[in-house]
Amino acid sequence: MGVAMAAVYSAMIAMVAPIRHLLRPVTKLIEVAVFPVEPNLGYAVFLGILAGALARHKRAAYWVLVTFFALLVLGNLALVLSASLMPDLVEEFSLTPQVVASEVNLVVSAAVLGVLAAAHDEFFAPTRRGSFRKALLTLGSLLAVSFAAGYALVTLFPGTLNAKYHLRWALEKALGGVVTLDFSRTGWPPSWVNFVIGLLSAVAVLVAFAVLFRSQRARAELPADSEARVRELLAAYGSRDSLGYFATRRDRAVIFSPSGKAAVSYRVVAGVCLAGGDPIGDVEAWAPAIRAWMDEARRYGWAPAVIGPSDAAAHAYARAGLRVLELGDEAVIEVAEFSLGGREMRGVRQAVNRVRRAGYTLRVRRHAELSPEEVRHIIERADAWRDTETERGFSMALGRLGDPADGSCVVVEARHADGEPAALLSFVPWGDDGLSLDLMRRDRNADNGLMEFMVAGLVAEAGELGVKRVSLNFAMFRSVFEGGARLGAGPVLRLWRWTLVFCSRWWQLESLYRANAKYHPRWVPRFVAYDDTRDLPKVGLASMIAEGFLTVPGVLTLLRRGRHAGQGRRSLLGRRRRDR
Repeated sequence: MGVAMAAVYSAMIAMVAPIRHLLRPVTKLIEVAVFPVEPNLGYAVFLGILAGALARHKRAAYWVLVTFFALLVLGNLALVLSASLMPDLVEEFSLTPQVVASEVNLVVSAAVLGVLAAAHDEFFAPTRRGSFRKALLTLGSLLAVSFAAGYALVTLFPGTLNAKYHLRWALEKALGGVVTLDFSRTGWPPSWVNFVIGLLSAVAVLVAFAVLFRSQRARAELPADSEARVRELLAAYGSRDSLGYFATRRDRAVIFSPSGKAAVSYRVVAGVCLAGGDPIGDVEAWAPAIRAWMDEARRYGWAPAVIGPSDAAAHAYARAGLRVLELGDEAVIEVAEFSLGGREMRGVRQAVNRVRRAGYTLRVRRHAELSPEEVRHIIERADAWRDTETERGFSMALGRLGDPADGSCVVVEARHADGEPAALLSFVPWGDDGLSLDLMRRDRNADNGLMEFMVAGLVAEAGELGVKRVSLNFAMFRSVFEGGARLGAGPVLRLWRWTLVFCSRWWQLESLYRANAKYHPRWVPRFVAYDDTRDLPKVGLASMIAEGFLTVPGVLTLLRRGRHAGQGRRSLLGRRRRDR
């Protein structure tokens, strides 16, 4: 907390000149008593990243802080000893205030160092192998860029600073102002030059320490033996959760309870250990599995979070110490209760009849019944009809299609009157008598109402498949859309609903709710669980990345994109020249 407060203070006095001048006595006091709080953005960023890493129990951050205070102790001790051995020099050069300040700082730094030594075991989260070397190389390279840019700027725009001080001044500012190379310097360059150098140094420190403190990466894969164990648990307990089968995604890891009777499926995204759905297996073994998963997250400094647990699992995660918020509702169709009759189903009934009159046909089969050629065509169509570059989904998507291990999945195919494919739905098994929607793709030129036609057709044939319930899409904030539209809804609920309707222009929140509500399903609440309220923005970001709504490309990906874009421009230019 103290390091975080120092970071905020340093950034504030760096960016706001009036506050910097007003708080100058406070700054001096902090520097005398504890450690430097320079008005420099690079230094503020360093402290901010260090504070975040300490909060995540990073071992590397601990040693950085220990080294920092150890150097302060050694430096102050050297000055105090020199003053005691040469008192005449102290008196001659009027260094008594500096010696007193060093004595105070020595006591405080030694005390802090003692506290850090006692708290050694609290910092256990490792960093990636080779991170320290990569961080040093990154920091050195980027600070060299900051120094070169600073020297060029101060040479071009020196202000009142004498030319003989340019090199040392640029080096001081590139290093964040934590060292002073010339005490007799007079004059200053323009303030914006100082700001630019500080900004470049801030970026350098940000990148370097991000490299050093980045989370240990878990291997995002499901080994064959773990997948086999997960499938055994699903065979015995898979009917509890409609999202259970998605634990067989091969870009997830899984951790089992000591007894092996339950497991938590997760993926590490942006420093968040993100679990999906309920724990798999025996409810009695959920608690040990959750503890094992949380211990794994804390060991590596990951923020534990769960997206999409049911009510029972949300209670289990809450008992384990996580906070829980309701996220939305899952739409479940009970086959025995579903009917196209009645006034409330008029819209669905009309859509189904319209599509049927247009000549569309439907076919429902298990994946195991498909020939290899049919599987290949279905995969090609699914890829062609996808409207995003990457496959979306994490908590309610399997991420693969046509795998031989998924023979119990169900595919619903719709065809135009001429026999050409028009749309497809794919469902994963939900225990022995249920299905859960995995994939929904359609030809954009197909008629409206095709999805209603396919869902109704699946329910009509559910008896032959032994299916009694079908889980459809997840409707986020369903209760807000429904409650906010009711007569007599309060102003807060109406404002919240209006906000979500506005956001639906980009994220289809309302359309997903309405697409599910038309079937009058049974609504099953789903939740999000997290460890600390301060982690919610990070959890939201990790969820968006995991679900495929946000892509964070790596450096190599950006370089490849730039190269491909350049090749495309050159190719287009060549064609234009040939056309001339």
